[in-house]
Amino acid sequence: MKVVVAGVGFVGLATARLFHAAGWEVLGLTHSAESAERLAGEPFAVGACDIAVRESVEQLSATADVVIHCASSSHGGADAYRAVYLEGARNLLTVLAPKRLIFTSSTSVYGQTDGAWVDETSATDPSRETGRILRETEDLVLAHGGIVARLAGIYGPGRSVLLRKFLSGEAVIEGDGSRVINQVHRDDIASSLLTLATRADAGIFNVCDNRPVTQRELYAWLANHFSRPLPPLGPIDPNRKRGWTSKQVSNAKLRALGWQPKHATIFDAVSNEPELATLAGYSSP
Repeated sequence: MKVVVAGVGFVGLATARLFHAAGWEVLGLTHSAESAERLAGEPFAVGACDIAVRESVEQLSATADVVIHCASSSHGGADAYRAVYLEGARNLLTVLAPKRLIFTSSTSVYGQTDGAWVDETSATDPSRETGRILRETEDLVLAHGGIVARLAGIYGPGRSVLLRKFLSGEAVIEGDGSRVINQVHRDDIASSLLTLATRADAGIFNVCDNRPVTQRELYAWLANHFSRPLPPLGPIDPNRKRGWTSKQVSNAKLRALGWQPKHATIFDAVSNEPELATLAGYSSP
């Protein structure tokens, strides 16, 4: 079986390594030749390709049983989203014509703000154009019999917005701190994508850990764990790129396939992976 991983960055590299370890033939794609050179020591093939440009994809002359689209917009706005996600998906589908394409979307497409539980059948109403582009890309992928993996907030070695802000003293508890946060560890995303590639039919799957937490609960736990003060109260920030939401995301559909996250909650991950605390130069005594 051959898989093309379009975007071997934070999530994609872990995914490519896991598929290779599972016996798949892997081709990892990066946006630039420089990035491809940096990955020359990986045990799988790596090539440079701008998936937003059809001619670049055509130069691959590649075939694949599964294509995983987990390229990043590199913090770009709506134009970058449309190029990387929508046009990228269209080019991968049209040129590579895989048996199955898996697109890593985001749970931000759920627009709920009341803390309610949501699953794959729940309404989606993104408040930002970036979220609407993700939904448009989802529809394209689903129309071609593909799989949409809606990822919660991503964290892992060297990356966690919440941990970085807390450990650097930038964190603020917004409003009364009741906003619900959904997270998932990078390695659990990789294992979920392998599960979806081998066990899932076409459709949408939420990828998140087992327990959503409120912002106040999360920061209170971190304050106790690291013996630091609770962050101060502050106003709600409505200006997030993908909008301000508060919902509890269910992963029951994915778990029904036999998948279980290694890190059931972010609390488990922080307790068991001390290296996560190096995000802000923190070292335990």
